[in-house]
Amino acid sequence: MIRRPPRSTPKPSSAASDVYKRQTVSDVADYAITHRVFGIPIMLTIFYLMFRFAFDVATPVVDLLDWLFCGLLYDFVSGLGSGAIISFLADGIVAGVGAILVFLPNIAFLFIFLALLEDVGYMARAAFVVDKIMHKLSLTGKSLVPLLIGFGCNIPGVIAARTIEDENDRKVTMLVNPLMSCSARLPVYLVVAGAFFTSYVGSVVLSMYVMGIILAILMAFILRKTLFRGPSTGFIMELPPYFLPLLKNVAIKTWERTKRFLIKAGTIILILTVIVWALCVTGPSGYLGPEAMEDPNLLETSWVGLLGHSLEVIFAPMGWDWRASAALFFGFVAKEVVVGSMAILYGVGEEGLSGALMGGFTPLTAYAYMAFVLIYVPCLVTIATVRGELGSKYALLALLYELILAYVVALAIISIGHLVGVG
Repeated sequence: MIRRPPRSTPKPSSAASDVYKRQTVSDVADYAITHRVFGIPIMLTIFYLMFRFAFDVATPVVDLLDWLFCGLLYDFVSGLGSGAIISFLADGIVAGVGAILVFLPNIAFLFIFLALLEDVGYMARAAFVVDKIMHKLSLTGKSLVPLLIGFGCNIPGVIAARTIEDENDRKVTMLVNPLMSCSARLPVYLVVAGAFFTSYVGSVVLSMYVMGIILAILMAFILRKTLFRGPSTGFIMELPPYFLPLLKNVAIKTWERTKRFLIKAGTIILILTVIVWALCVTGPSGYLGPEAMEDPNLLETSWVGLLGHSLEVIFAPMGWDWRASAALFFGFVAKEVVVGSMAILYGVGEEGLSGALMGGFTPLTAYAYMAFVLIYVPCLVTIATVRGELGSKYALLALLYELILAYVVALAIISIGHLVGVG
């Protein structure tokens, strides 16, 4: 009797073995990254490292731009002479726009990290992790992509929600998207956190992004249970494979996103900083002269001074002075203008602004100020986009609820801080 050799499983070829190993590593990574317990901490850790990367690596470039704009260029223009034209160039354009452009490296490095996460394939997995929480709140996972886009800019985030089939889910997503902290708020966070939370800048800034996410989920839940009742549609997501990031893709994404910021700085921000300067050197009595930029008493008699004092009454419970209140008003048009406006109103550059703020804020009131900037109207263009997508009624709803929510949250931070003994 002839015995046949025992049947054995054929060994895979080298190529098949490599595929098998890659799939195994991918499965192990996905198990940890999308885990119901560890997924959220891993996501927060990755985003924390992203902010540390954006701040720490960009610091030398930020210092260089600060020296160039707020030091060398400002001193050169100021030294050309005196009068309205020199003040306009130095205090209006160089100080205002320069205070914004010094944060360009931070924003660019943040976009680099985001582009790397997208190319690797992690952002889809982050959406998958958060979807589990949103589903329990009767929300749709389809909202996650527009909300994630909102971290770069709320305008394309609102537009991206068009792809959501369910009408209620689409409306809610567009209405809460402005609560995602876009890159325009980042300069405000960096100035304020850099002045009062020097050793914890990354953590404080990250807390603003987390606060925005929590508030967006909370408001979406409230809206779905009140104005937009009904079941939420299901969410099916196909996780892409992991890839090594391509330098070309990362560079293109970073440039396209950073270019929007540069275009804003060259148009809207420039125009608004000039308007702020003009309102500082004029008042009910007429032209006050460039001396108003250096004389606090004279500046208070300007149009900006009158505006700031009228708003100061509203923000008195928060302890914000008239300069900080006036800067919020100009932030209605574009959030980046808040920093430029404060630089003009305090008569300093970006470097001196941190010291000036320490005289008008405490760590508690400064944190509440950042929270208010996060929540209240992102920019008029975003509200106009919501109006174009949903109509005037919903644009007005977004405007009102964001203002009320911002005031309530900022006041709650102040009140809780006083209760626990934080000054």
